[in-house]
Amino acid sequence: MKRRTFIATSLAATAIAPAAFAMDKSTLAYTDGLVKELLAQGKTVFIDYATDWCSTCAAQERRMGQLRGENAAYDANITFVRVDYDEFSGHAISKDHSIPRRSTLIVLKGDAELGRIVAGTGYNAIKELMDTALAAATS
Repeated sequence: MKRRTFIATSLAATAIAPAAFAMDKSTLAYTDGLVKELLAQGKTVFIDYATDWCSTCAAQERRMGQLRGENAAYDANITFVRVDYDEFSGHAISKDHSIPRRSTLIVLKGDAELGRIVAGTGYNAIKELMDTALAAATS
């Protein structure tokens, strides 16, 4: 490959890469107290602990986006919240739920944790967690 072609291709890929980490418009960005407020309202909350630079997080987010596209009931019934792990790893939202690392997905309803995935990116595992959230939200 010619050097100019390689550099141009590399720069184009770098410019596109951050879009892969962009949060879906229906996913809420975490702010202090948001999850407690949503749970108090009786909502089922699917929390994505992620960072913009984490490739595992990006893979999880792509998979969740795929599943949400396949089943509109997820967005209609589940509240999705993204917690920036770089910013909130030492905060109560992470400590109270014993979050071990970025790329952790959990589902909460009321005072209960209904399920969790740590660093998993598989379609079936994430679908199962989202189905658990959907079942809780619609029961």
